[in-house]
Amino acid sequence: MSRAHNIADLRLMARARVPRMVFDYIDGGADDEHTLRNNVARFRDYQLIWDALKDISQISTATTVLGSPIALPFILCPTAAQRLFNPRAGETAVARAAAAAGLVYSLSTLATTHIETVAAASNGAKWLQLYIWRDRGLVREMLARAKVAGFTAAVLTVDLPVAGNRERDLYNEFTVPPRLTPRTISQALACPRYLWKLWTSPPLRPANVVHAVPAIASGMAEFLDRQMDRTVTWKDLDWIIEAWGGPFAIKGITTVADAERCVAMGIKGVWVSNHGGRQLDTAPATIDVLDGIVQAVGDRADVIFDGGIRRGTDIIKALGLGAKAVGIGRAYLYGLAAAGEAGVTRAIDILATELRRDLALIGCADVRKIPRHCVIPPARNC
Repeated sequence: MSRAHNIADLRLMARARVPRMVFDYIDGGADDEHTLRNNVARFRDYQLIWDALKDISQISTATTVLGSPIALPFILCPTAAQRLFNPRAGETAVARAAAAAGLVYSLSTLATTHIETVAAASNGAKWLQLYIWRDRGLVREMLARAKVAGFTAAVLTVDLPVAGNRERDLYNEFTVPPRLTPRTISQALACPRYLWKLWTSPPLRPANVVHAVPAIASGMAEFLDRQMDRTVTWKDLDWIIEAWGGPFAIKGITTVADAERCVAMGIKGVWVSNHGGRQLDTAPATIDVLDGIVQAVGDRADVIFDGGIRRGTDIIKALGLGAKAVGIGRAYLYGLAAAGEAGVTRAIDILATELRRDLALIGCADVRKIPRHCVIPPARNC
């Protein structure tokens, strides 16, 4: 891990350590992957300038989001099936790394580890990510279990009414859990160490819902298509907000109108996201819609941002445009695939080191006070 100097290095290490189908599941997006690429590339079109001769002897990276104090202004995003990327580590390793760094870990509904097991492994702040499914009882059950386990906030993802068209998975004949085909077998045999860990670990399945829906064994995508309630509208959110009864965020917001609907309903977390470019291709990069949403929301809710974070400068740009915190997904998954918990920790350390250095370079000693004028949007670039 000492040879990984940036997130791109972790990506290359992950690519070398897991079968191609698993790497592509982390790395890929929808359709032609325009949004996937633009999430990263558009950050380069926002420039940074600095305020000279500022006291940066003491840099503070601490903040609070949805009532959770965090040592760094980023959240480990909910991502499904983390034991797929490291069969013996998975969600518990990510949760432990987050707790050690003083960060929030957000557990996916489609995690491959039980809520209670994750809670036992980590004494850090934990949030539960949800979808609204046809089986409302299953959603209520998960909320109740998360409360008992000490999770402090719930996150409802709303940008997945149907699964996106992820063509890398189609070409690889890849499903979750993996099915045995000549192509998947040949890819797995190319990574014998990974294959041994997979064979000697418990079966990969969505641990928190499989007891209620045994047919999930046919594949996660099929399960999602059966369970996603396509009739859901804003008026259907009251019951889930009431059932949770605590800090609540809506993840998958890209328009000012939807952000305003969130705050009108009293929702305290507006999470700007396009699902990492894995849903609707040619959607705008999230950095391009962030400023308008922040202006509309004001101080009525915490704006969380994700999509394309690879550098400390990316974090500064998002926070400078008004986000309270950013979410990272692929950045830590590359680390997980490369080296388990140590890889996740390395991903966090890389971003934290870059963030502290870049705060000093723009003359800002407090991550909560990044001057807006230090971020120059593309329209003003010379």
